[in-house]
Amino acid sequence: MEKLRIGLNAALYLGLFDYECHYAIYGAGAGYAKHSDVSTGKKNRILSTVLYLNDDWQARDGGELVLFEPSGDTVIATVSPTFGTMIIFLSELFPHEVLIAHNKRRSIAGWFRVREVA
Repeated sequence: MEKLRIGLNAALYLGLFDYECHYAIYGAGAGYAKHSDVSTGKKNRILSTVLYLNDDWQARDGGELVLFEPSGDTVIATVSPTFGTMIIFLSELFPHEVLIAHNKRRSIAGWFRVREVA
């Protein structure tokens, strides 16, 4: 992720400073409601990333990430959580949700950040 951060900064001048992440496990029947990855009053998360770690994932297993256009009204992408797939999107701009998984779903979710500005 450090090499990716350096490459993104070189190509896009984003000023990314660090990366925070967590290992996420959703059990069967779990999902995550539509949300933004930027907390109210904070603007330090710039890019969100999700790397999927699910071997032999099938369409019937559900658990897709649904990415919405900025108003949150229109779906612009649906990503199946298959092993090795990674999605990167602007944290503040794109609300998203995780549909109900019918199997245990694993991922590493993370955020490239800039220094927090007061």
